[in-house]
Amino acid sequence: MRVSPQEFTELDLEVHQVLRGVPLNDVSVVDLPGGGAARTIEDVRALLRPPGSGSSSALVRALFGLRGALGKLFGWDPVEQGLPAESYVHQLPSELASRSSVQPGTREGPFHVLYVLPGEAVSEIRNATVHAFSCMVIRPTAEGQRLYLAVYVKPVSRWTPAYMAMIEPFRRFIVYPSMLRQLRDAWRAAHAESPSTVAAGRG
Repeated sequence: MRVSPQEFTELDLEVHQVLRGVPLNDVSVVDLPGGGAARTIEDVRALLRPPGSGSSSALVRALFGLRGALGKLFGWDPVEQGLPAESYVHQLPSELASRSSVQPGTREGPFHVLYVLPGEAVSEIRNATVHAFSCMVIRPTAEGQRLYLAVYVKPVSRWTPAYMAMIEPFRRFIVYPSMLRQLRDAWRAAHAESPSTVAAGRG
């Protein structure tokens, strides 16, 4: 489900400075039951499957297949060698980069990693339609963990707002709910633990 951006911006996070000035488009959350208090964002990354992969629903795969076909047709997704000059990896503070458990700039599917810390991770994607950033944040709750998924979008042309408006219904009602539901199911299978046990461990 989506939550107010204020709930996200009030968290103590590095991303607020790293992406300062980049518009925060939306924030979704999913509550992950159990798992214990010591879980990190790497536990989430280990279970996350890219939208449109073989484990996604047929509808989500079809949507990503259509987006890929349109990208090829209109040249939205050129194959680049290395990081684009506009990548925020080049702006990343060296102290923050040194704390990342994944080398900044590492390619993961269509994204490049900016940094991965125990409680948050940020990746970016830039093409002819958008320069977008995905930030995942994990925070403990009484029942397990709460995962925030925040999306920042920096326009790359006058067409960016129209493109985002066009894909908004698919993102909001199909892709993200499917992805987060799949993640919650995988989390339950991997970290099955009763809420009472979690609460006791934090007492």
